Amino acid sequence: MDNQKKDYRKEWRQKKVPRTTVSRDMVSLSQDTGNVYETLMIIAKRANQISQEIKESLQESLLEFAPATTVEDKLVDNVMNEEQINCSRSYERIPKSTLIATQEYKNGELFYELRSENKDA
Repeated sequence: MDNQKKDYRKEWRQKKVPRTTVSRDMVSLSQDTGNVYETLMIIAKRANQISQEIKESLQESLLEFAPATTVEDKLVDNVMNEEQINCSRSYERIPKSTLIATQEYKNGELFYELRSENKDA
């Protein structure tokens, strides 16, 4: 991935990803691969990648909210706690990674390579 981290809090709004589960026609969704299970594996692997990226992004965001050590820091900590809650809530509003991955697959934004089975080996 690039050196620039994606901000999923903003990105999902631009992609119009639904925030709730949506029933999908798997036959039409799997026309590219010709196999429902391969399509699901492509989406599942991308969803795992997205989950990791979101987790890393959240951890980086929360690093600036280190525990207070001095009395002055504890006074500032109350204000920081509210900011930390707002930061966490914004990440909670991000749609599930499976919904983001499915939308990316549907829009043709995913690159995947299907390995052919070597029956000679």
